Amino acid sequence: RRRRKHPRAAKAAQTDGDDLDLCRVQSEPLSHDEAVAFVTSGDCGAISTFLGTTRNNFDGRPVRTLMYEAYAPMAESKMREILREARRAYGIKKACALHRVGEVKIGEASVVLAFASPHRKDALNACAWAIDELKRVVPVWKQEVYADEGADWKANKEWDPAGLAREIRAPPAA
Repeated sequence: RRRRKHPRAAKAAQTDGDDLDLCRVQSEPLSHDEAVAFVTSGDCGAISTFLGTTRNNFDGRPVRTLMYEAYAPMAESKMREILREARRAYGIKKACALHRVGEVKIGEASVVLAFASPHRKDALNACAWAIDELKRVVPVWKQEVYADEGADWKANKEWDPAGLAREIRAPPAA
């Protein structure tokens, strides 16, 4: 079986032509350090991150690896909407969302989120809201490949395909 090569975005997709958000879908390993460096800002006293990694089992069944596919232009667009809403709702100054496609081995990151704000509560709340919203509306698909060579496509329990056509949900009131 031939694997499709997922090209890295030619450059970081940015929001509103500014340098406040970094969104990218890529086949190369993700860098937590890159995300933190991007959002680091002298006017922020908090950076919150989420690093989603491949675990070695699902419901007791040994997992060998994960395979991700995405419609990258739409995925990046939806991630930009999420970051923009996080900045609006939580006072986030800078934000980053990176998602991996292709094979993601045990222990490797499939998604990295980072948010910088003046105060910790806003960064933490934005991070928690954003990962749930990302799983709900960003068109990324995951296949679990098991140690026994079986494989299953998995839908996120939050996935809402109608969410592709709707605006991002507003975060809960603080």
